Amino acid sequence: MVEVVIGTISGMVAALGMGGGTILILLLGIFTKLNQHVIQATNLVFFIPTSIVAIIMNIKNKKINYKNAITIIISGIIGAIVGCQISFKFNNTKLKKLFGIFLLAIAIFEIYEIYTSYRKDRKANTKNK
Repeated sequence: MVEVVIGTISGMVAALGMGGGTILILLLGIFTKLNQHVIQATNLVFFIPTSIVAIIMNIKNKKINYKNAITIIISGIIGAIVGCQISFKFNNTKLKKLFGIFLLAIAIFEIYEIYTSYRKDRKANTKNK
C-alpha cells in the first residue's frame, strides 16, 4: 500500500514537471527499506511510462521544442551512462549522502529563485505606485 501512495504522489509531481523522480527517491528512501541503488534504479523504470504519458500530453498541446528536445535527449543518454557508471563506485551510505547533498542544493537554489522573484515583484509594485 505504501508503494501505491508513493507512486501516486510521484506521478502527480512528475505530471506537474517538478521532478517526480526526486520525490520518488526521497519517499522510497524514507518509507521503505530498499537499498539506495535499488531505489534509484526503480526511479529510472518509473520514469519511462510517466515520461511517455507526459510526452503524449505535451505533443497534444504543442508544447515541445523538438530541436532542443533532440539535443537534450542525446546529452541525457550520455549523462545516464556516465552517471550510472559513477554510481556503481559508491556504497549505499555514500550514495545516500550524495543524494542528500543534491536535494539540499536544489532546495537552496529554489529558495533563492523564490526570493529573487519576490524582490523583483516587490520592486515592480513599488515603481507602479
